[in-house]
Amino acid sequence: MKRKKEHTISQVEPGSIAEELELNPGDILVSVNGQYVEDIFDYHYLINEEYLEILIRKPDGEEWELEIEKEYEDDLGIVFENGLMDEYRSCRNKCMFCFIDQLPKGMRETLYFKDDDSRLSFLQGNYVTLTNMSDEDVERIIHYHLSPINISFHTMNRELRCKMLNNRFAGEALDKVEKFYKAGIAMNGQIVLCKGINDRDELEHSIEELTRYLPHLQSLSVVPVGLTDHREGLYPLEPFTREDAVEVLEQIHAWQSRLYREHGTHFVHAGDEWYLLAGQELPAEESYDGYLQLENGVGMVRLLHEELKKELALRKGDGRSRKITIATGVLVAPILKAEADTIRKKYPGVEIQILPIENHFFGRRITVAGLLTGQDLRNQLTGQTLGEALLLTEHMMKSGERIFLDDMTVEELSRALQVPIIIVESDGKALLEAVLGDI
Repeated sequence: MKRKKEHTISQVEPGSIAEELELNPGDILVSVNGQYVEDIFDYHYLINEEYLEILIRKPDGEEWELEIEKEYEDDLGIVFENGLMDEYRSCRNKCMFCFIDQLPKGMRETLYFKDDDSRLSFLQGNYVTLTNMSDEDVERIIHYHLSPINISFHTMNRELRCKMLNNRFAGEALDKVEKFYKAGIAMNGQIVLCKGINDRDELEHSIEELTRYLPHLQSLSVVPVGLTDHREGLYPLEPFTREDAVEVLEQIHAWQSRLYREHGTHFVHAGDEWYLLAGQELPAEESYDGYLQLENGVGMVRLLHEELKKELALRKGDGRSRKITIATGVLVAPILKAEADTIRKKYPGVEIQILPIENHFFGRRITVAGLLTGQDLRNQLTGQTLGEALLLTEHMMKSGERIFLDDMTVEELSRALQVPIIIVESDGKALLEAVLGDI
């Protein structure tokens, strides 16, 4: 039996099995089927049964033994105080491109924590380097058949990987991929491309090596390194130019053509930033193989376009009058301007102002919307005529909260600009509803 470890419930989801059992925040999960739960790996494995016996301790010390009959993969609807049900593991690397090392001082402490926890890969889709994964972790993943595991490869040149991650064990950590492959564990990969380091011939080598893990390695994204203005004392990295982006795309497209012929999958995907930097049209929807790398910025622009087009096709349009503003990053602003023009063809009375916001907080080379701060929005929007509402993407927010990266709240920004702010979910329907005032 595992060591005794108990877990406090912080939330019970409405309509869930846990709610039917009258479980409440503050209750403690003691065991499942007589076994103590070590962490989130154990929990998800143990509850994937049709019959369960769980032991719950109430705040007054009373213990409830509950029998549950359910469908095999039904969740209980319990959220725990600690999402991992264990301590978070911090990163042991000192990557030359690490974004956290480029943060300015004075931000909230949690933003400086570097996670490299394989359990977060399974739970939240985070990417891990494998350098922080023990042999026991590998065996548990294989035993529980937990997947997908998202892996930050960066390069398949082992010596170069040690240099890039500044970890002498980074090369041999790649041996774990072979174990996952042989066990049939689904994986996704990413390469953060650094100019003159792991691009060109090195990228060619890495892609070729990683194709050996098809089909269990389902996809590979290639994204450009993000460089802030706060790189004092860090490895000197250069930003990619438009010409560089064109070259990267040619390389990736060549591989996509070959792999689609041979395996029926495009496999390797370029982040949206490459297309926007190169000034090229984004690929057709079918090129994204089901958007496996969406959270990594691969296909987000195409998906938004397709969702918006589909939603507009369902509507007749009308003569409503409305003026709103969308503030976004410099990179995607032209894309949103084109989408706004499409909306106005059906709703000519709806005026949509797109305002690109330069990132002064992190530096002007950071052009994505998700890294804009409240103060940059406030400083650059003050004095502008914003209309009935200001629309901002949910990607600017701290997960689950209405707080920007610099700790300014949405309410504080709304008061400063004297305009209602609508935080928009990242899909076409939500965007259209917010633009038209249907929410």
